[in-house]
Amino acid sequence: MSPIRTTLRRAGLVAALTTAGVLAAAGAAFAHVTVHPETYAKGATDGVLTFRVPNEEDTASTTKVQVFLPTDHPVLGVLVTPQEGWTAQVTTTKLKTPVKTDDGTITEAVSEITWTGGRIRHGQYQDFNVAFGQLPDDTDQLSFKTLQTYSDGNVVRWIEEAQKGADEPQNPAPVLTL
Repeated sequence: MSPIRTTLRRAGLVAALTTAGVLAAAGAAFAHVTVHPETYAKGATDGVLTFRVPNEEDTASTTKVQVFLPTDHPVLGVLVTPQEGWTAQVTTTKLKTPVKTDDGTITEAVSEITWTGGRIRHGQYQDFNVAFGQLPDDTDQLSFKTLQTYSDGNVVRWIEEAQKGADEPQNPAPVLTL
């Protein structure tokens, strides 16, 4: 085999392995529960957050999704968009520190949204839309810890927060950068 052919063959092998690595990393990243968009302005008003929930189990469907909203930096005026086949239960919590707005003082905020009744099958995902009236302006990011329950009873806890300079955790919580 000529040196040129050997070089081309090696280059092709390196390219194929690199592509496979990139695709594997992209697949792993896609497998996490995420929030979209990934960024919003501090104090933004009248927007929508989308929680994308993929099913990464081969033999079970996602049957329950719980998203926990922070109450130390609350998202105000939360409304859940109906999802066909799913029932949403919204839990509110009394705030330790009330929030003053143009509309008055807010003493309670949504702390948890639980969707049940539907199914996300293997290889599929579901977007859950949540409208908000106002995002906080006193923090740089919001972490939305999430529990994903499968039909076999397995619960994946998307609750780990990334640390600066460290690798991404195995089960990262969806994070919105402000």
